[in-house]
Amino acid sequence: MRNTHTPIATEGYPFVAMAGAVTIILGLLSAKVVVILPAALLALAVTLFIAFFFRNPRRFTPAIENAVVAPADGVVIYLGPSREEHLGMEMTKVSIFMSVFNVHINRVPLTARVVDTFYTKGKFLDVRDERASFENEQAGLILESASGARLAVVQVAGLIARRIACYANKGDLLERGKRYGLIRFGSRLDVYLPKGTYIKVKLGDKMVAGETILGMLQ
Repeated sequence: MRNTHTPIATEGYPFVAMAGAVTIILGLLSAKVVVILPAALLALAVTLFIAFFFRNPRRFTPAIENAVVAPADGVVIYLGPSREEHLGMEMTKVSIFMSVFNVHINRVPLTARVVDTFYTKGKFLDVRDERASFENEQAGLILESASGARLAVVQVAGLIARRIACYANKGDLLERGKRYGLIRFGSRLDVYLPKGTYIKVKLGDKMVAGETILGMLQ
Protein backbone atom coordinates (compact mmCIF):
# COMPACT_ATOMS: atom_id res chain seq x y z
CA MET A 1 0.00 0.00 0.00
CA ARG A 2 1.03 3.59 -0.63
CA ASN A 3 2.48 5.82 2.12
CA THR A 4 3.89 2.96 4.18
CA HIS A 5 7.27 4.58 4.83
CA THR A 6 6.78 8.27 4.00
CA PRO A 7 6.75 11.01 6.69
CA ILE A 8 4.31 12.97 4.52
CA ALA A 9 1.60 11.37 2.41
CA THR A 10 2.64 11.26 -1.24
CA GLU A 11 -0.57 13.07 -2.20
CA GLY A 12 0.76 16.08 -0.31
CA TYR A 13 4.12 16.43 -2.05
CA PRO A 14 2.83 18.55 -4.98
CA PHE A 15 1.10 20.96 -2.58
CA VAL A 16 4.14 21.24 -0.33
CA ALA A 17 6.38 21.77 -3.38
CA MET A 18 4.18 24.51 -4.84
CA ALA A 19 3.80 26.35 -1.54
CA GLY A 20 7.52 25.95 -0.87
CA ALA A 21 8.41 27.36 -4.28
CA VAL A 22 6.22 30.41 -3.68
CA THR A 23 7.84 30.85 -0.26
CA ILE A 24 11.35 30.76 -1.76
CA ILE A 25 10.47 33.22 -4.52
CA LEU A 26 8.86 35.67 -2.09
CA GLY A 27 11.75 35.21 0.32
CA LEU A 28 14.27 36.14 -2.34
CA LEU A 29 12.20 39.13 -3.44
CA SER A 30 11.78 40.33 0.15
CA ALA A 31 15.57 40.71 0.41
CA LYS A 32 15.26 43.55 -2.10
CA VAL A 33 11.69 44.72 -1.43
CA VAL A 34 11.05 44.74 2.32
CA VAL A 35 7.28 45.16 1.99
CA ILE A 36 7.09 41.64 0.51
CA LEU A 37 8.41 40.10 3.76
CA PRO A 38 4.95 39.62 5.36
CA ALA A 39 3.78 37.76 2.24
CA ALA A 40 6.88 35.56 2.38
CA LEU A 41 6.21 34.74 6.04
CA LEU A 42 2.58 33.95 5.24
CA ALA A 43 3.67 31.64 2.42
CA LEU A 44 6.04 29.89 4.83
CA ALA A 45 3.22 29.40 7.33
CA VAL A 46 1.01 27.93 4.59
CA THR A 47 3.81 25.57 3.51
CA LEU A 48 4.31 24.35 7.06
CA PHE A 49 0.57 23.84 7.55
CA ILE A 50 0.27 21.81 4.36
CA ALA A 51 3.15 19.59 5.47
CA PHE A 52 1.46 19.27 8.87
CA PHE A 53 -1.87 18.36 7.26
CA PHE A 54 -0.35 15.58 5.15
CA ARG A 55 1.75 14.17 8.02
CA ASN A 56 1.91 10.40 8.16
CA PRO A 57 2.74 9.24 11.70
CA ARG A 58 3.46 5.69 12.77
CA ARG A 59 0.68 3.97 14.70
CA PHE A 60 0.66 0.91 16.97
CA THR A 61 -2.35 -1.31 16.31
CA PRO A 62 -3.54 -3.54 19.18
CA ALA A 63 -3.14 -7.26 18.46
CA ILE A 64 -6.54 -8.23 19.85
CA GLU A 65 -8.60 -10.80 18.00
CA ASN A 66 -11.96 -9.53 16.68
CA ALA A 67 -11.09 -5.91 17.51
CA VAL A 68 -12.27 -3.25 15.05
CA VAL A 69 -10.07 -0.15 15.19
CA ALA A 70 -10.86 3.41 14.19
CA PRO A 71 -10.10 4.02 10.50
CA ALA A 72 -9.57 7.75 11.07
CA ASP A 73 -8.42 10.33 13.57
CA GLY A 74 -11.14 12.65 14.81
CA VAL A 75 -14.25 12.78 16.97
CA VAL A 76 -17.25 10.44 17.06
CA ILE A 77 -20.22 12.52 15.87
CA TYR A 78 -22.75 9.73 15.35
CA LEU A 79 -23.26 6.38 17.03
CA GLY A 80 -26.41 4.40 16.47
CA PRO A 81 -28.47 2.19 14.16
CA SER A 82 -28.40 2.74 10.41
CA ARG A 83 -29.18 0.74 7.29
CA GLU A 84 -26.20 0.03 5.06
CA GLU A 85 -27.65 -0.15 1.56
CA HIS A 86 -24.80 -2.12 -0.06
CA LEU A 87 -25.10 -4.91 2.52
CA GLY A 88 -28.85 -4.47 2.72
CA MET A 89 -29.10 -4.74 6.48
CA GLU A 90 -29.49 -2.78 9.68
CA MET A 91 -26.12 -2.18 11.32
CA THR A 92 -24.48 -0.04 13.98
CA LYS A 93 -22.88 3.05 12.46
CA VAL A 94 -19.97 4.95 13.97
CA SER A 95 -19.17 8.25 12.24
CA ILE A 96 -15.83 10.01 12.80
CA PHE A 97 -15.39 13.68 11.91
CA MET A 98 -11.90 14.76 10.81
CA SER A 99 -11.08 18.46 11.09
CA VAL A 100 -8.28 20.03 9.08
CA PHE A 101 -6.03 19.58 12.12
CA ASN A 102 -6.39 15.79 12.22
CA VAL A 103 -4.18 13.27 10.42
CA HIS A 104 -6.08 12.39 7.25
CA ILE A 105 -4.50 9.03 6.43
CA ASN A 106 -7.19 6.34 6.71
CA ARG A 107 -6.48 2.88 8.14
CA VAL A 108 -8.03 -0.56 7.78
CA PRO A 109 -10.44 -1.28 10.67
CA LEU A 110 -9.82 -5.05 10.76
CA THR A 111 -7.97 -7.77 8.88
CA ALA A 112 -10.33 -8.73 6.08
CA ARG A 113 -10.77 -9.23 2.38
CA VAL A 114 -12.34 -6.56 0.19
CA VAL A 115 -15.42 -8.26 -1.26
CA ASP A 116 -16.78 -5.14 -2.94
CA THR A 117 -16.06 -1.46 -3.51
CA PHE A 118 -18.30 1.45 -4.43
CA TYR A 119 -18.01 5.10 -5.36
CA THR A 120 -20.89 7.56 -5.43
CA LYS A 121 -20.82 11.09 -6.76
CA GLY A 122 -22.78 13.57 -4.71
CA LYS A 123 -22.91 16.82 -2.81
CA PHE A 124 -20.33 18.44 -0.56
CA LEU A 125 -22.38 19.21 2.54
CA ASP A 126 -20.71 19.88 5.88
CA VAL A 127 -19.88 16.34 7.05
CA ARG A 128 -21.20 17.09 10.56
CA ASP A 129 -24.64 17.11 8.94
CA GLU A 130 -26.01 13.55 9.07
CA ARG A 131 -27.36 13.97 5.52
CA ALA A 132 -23.74 13.85 4.36
CA SER A 133 -23.71 10.07 4.90
CA PHE A 134 -26.30 9.67 2.18
CA GLU A 135 -25.95 12.72 -0.08
CA ASN A 136 -22.22 13.52 -0.24
CA GLU A 137 -19.60 12.13 -2.60
CA GLN A 138 -18.18 8.96 -1.07
CA ALA A 139 -16.10 5.84 -1.58
CA GLY A 140 -16.58 2.65 0.38
CA LEU A 141 -15.26 -0.84 0.98
CA ILE A 142 -17.23 -3.93 1.96
CA LEU A 143 -14.95 -6.08 4.10
CA GLU A 144 -15.29 -9.70 5.16
CA SER A 145 -13.22 -11.12 8.02
CA ALA A 146 -11.92 -14.70 8.21
CA SER A 147 -14.86 -15.54 10.48
CA GLY A 148 -17.34 -14.33 7.85
CA ALA A 149 -18.30 -11.06 9.54
CA ARG A 150 -19.02 -8.26 7.09
CA LEU A 151 -18.76 -4.54 7.65
CA ALA A 152 -18.51 -1.39 5.56
CA VAL A 153 -16.12 1.54 5.86
CA VAL A 154 -17.02 4.67 3.89
CA GLN A 155 -14.90 7.73 3.13
CA VAL A 156 -17.18 10.78 2.85
CA ALA A 157 -16.07 14.00 1.16
CA GLY A 158 -17.06 17.22 2.88
CA LEU A 159 -17.50 20.94 2.40
CA ILE A 160 -13.77 21.45 1.86
CA ALA A 161 -12.57 17.89 1.24
CA ARG A 162 -13.29 17.09 -2.40
CA ARG A 163 -10.66 14.49 -3.16
CA ILE A 164 -10.94 10.92 -1.91
CA ALA A 165 -8.02 8.53 -2.38
CA CYS A 166 -8.56 4.81 -1.82
CA TYR A 167 -5.72 2.38 -2.53
CA ALA A 168 -7.67 -0.85 -1.93
CA ASN A 169 -9.31 -2.91 -4.68
CA LYS A 170 -11.82 -5.72 -4.76
CA GLY A 171 -10.15 -8.98 -3.79
CA ASP A 172 -7.36 -7.38 -1.74
CA LEU A 173 -6.56 -8.85 1.67
CA LEU A 174 -6.07 -5.93 4.03
CA GLU A 175 -4.35 -5.96 7.41
CA ARG A 176 -5.86 -4.17 10.39
CA GLY A 177 -4.23 -0.81 11.06
CA LYS A 178 -2.52 -0.50 7.68
CA ARG A 179 -3.00 2.60 5.56
CA TYR A 180 -5.57 2.29 2.79
CA GLY A 181 -6.53 5.82 1.76
CA LEU A 182 -6.78 9.53 2.44
CA ILE A 183 -9.25 12.40 2.14
CA ARG A 184 -8.03 15.93 1.62
CA PHE A 185 -8.95 18.84 3.91
CA GLY A 186 -11.64 17.92 6.45
CA SER A 187 -13.99 14.98 6.04
CA ARG A 188 -15.65 11.99 7.69
CA LEU A 189 -15.44 8.21 7.94
CA ASP A 190 -18.52 6.04 8.49
CA VAL A 191 -18.03 2.53 9.82
CA TYR A 192 -20.94 0.10 9.68
CA LEU A 193 -20.58 -2.72 12.20
CA PRO A 194 -22.68 -5.91 12.45
CA LYS A 195 -25.49 -5.88 14.99
CA GLY A 196 -24.26 -7.44 18.21
CA THR A 197 -20.82 -5.84 18.01
CA TYR A 198 -19.69 -4.78 21.49
CA ILE A 199 -19.18 -1.02 21.08
CA LYS A 200 -16.36 0.50 23.12
CA VAL A 201 -16.71 4.19 22.19
CA LYS A 202 -19.29 6.91 22.76
CA LEU A 203 -20.32 10.20 21.22
CA GLY A 204 -17.64 12.86 21.53
CA ASP A 205 -14.77 10.41 22.02
CA LYS A 206 -11.51 11.27 20.25
CA MET A 207 -10.24 8.59 17.89
CA VAL A 208 -6.70 7.66 16.92
CA ALA A 209 -6.65 5.85 13.57
CA GLY A 210 -5.29 2.33 13.80
CA GLU A 211 -5.14 2.39 17.60
CA THR A 212 -8.51 3.20 19.19
CA ILE A 213 -10.78 0.15 19.40
CA LEU A 214 -14.30 0.96 18.14
CA GLY A 215 -15.75 -2.40 19.11
CA MET A 216 -15.37 -6.14 19.38
CA LEU A 217 -17.00 -8.48 16.86
CA GLN A 218 -19.02 -11.28 18.44
